Amino acid sequence: MRELFLTFFYSGRFPKAPGTVGTLAGAAVAVPIVQYLSLETLFLGALLLAIIGIKQIDAYEAAGGPHDDKSIVIDEVVGVWIALSISSGTLAQWVFSIVLFRVFDIWKPSVIGRIDKHVKGGLGVMGDDVIAGVIAGLCSSMLFGVMLKFGLA
Repeated sequence: MRELFLTFFYSGRFPKAPGTVGTLAGAAVAVPIVQYLSLETLFLGALLLAIIGIKQIDAYEAAGGPHDDKSIVIDEVVGVWIALSISSGTLAQWVFSIVLFRVFDIWKPSVIGRIDKHVKGGLGVMGDDVIAGVIAGLCSSMLFGVMLKFGLA
């Protein structure tokens, strides 16, 4: 059951780019949540998954699993849900949020990289993706605002 959760229904077991596959799977699940419930529900769901995820990652690592195993993608799901919660009013914002989240998650600039390198356990695995999601959502909103200002949206 832990593996099902941490790999987000085994999307993290994809042989190539499991983080990207997990992000896309998370975004796909976000669509009906936003459509039938609300953005607030998506955000609260991200917080709930983050709390449970930290505890489950800690348990996984305590049982001998490697730190930040590539198959663990629940952190990507949380990050993309946060990004989408901040900026997802239009299709362009969805695309910007998803792409920018992956860019920040892979590149790990500034505090994202410091969390990734220096914070251990579940908090470290989850923390960099949470911050990447916040930054991606804010950047997506700003980018869309610039597009609106110049009549490109």
